[in-house]
Amino acid sequence: MYHEKQIKELCALHTLNNLFQDSSAFSKSNLDAICVALSPGNWVNPHKSLLGTGNYDINVIMTALSTKGCGVIWFDKRKDPSIIILDKIVGFILNIPSEYRIGPVQLPLKRKHWVAIRIFRGMYYNLDSKLDAPELIGKEGR
Repeated sequence: MYHEKQIKELCALHTLNNLFQDSSAFSKSNLDAICVALSPGNWVNPHKSLLGTGNYDINVIMTALSTKGCGVIWFDKRKDPSIIILDKIVGFILNIPSEYRIGPVQLPLKRKHWVAIRIFRGMYYNLDSKLDAPELIGKEGR
């Protein structure tokens, strides 16, 4: 199973590549080009980190997925999970709270982190790029 590990603030890139199980599904330059297309002519792009280290927003992820012919369904805790038709879903992308660290030092900043969940041979795996390896989190039908 393919699993990209975290580099800089590129969790959106790793999430997309982990979801597609393909290291070349997307590159940083692909996502940067999407940012420019979403906000042409802006000196400061609102869809990524000012420092150019990643930290892409949902608009970039949704546009990237659409280039691969994938539809996106926005879902949050206000919706009933029973409406999800699992056999029509390739995977899930979650935006979760995350600690921000510089080495061993945890900084008091509130950050968000993109994570992919994917089914593989009837098993659901957490493909979080901060994990050492994919984590089995459940079985199909349970």
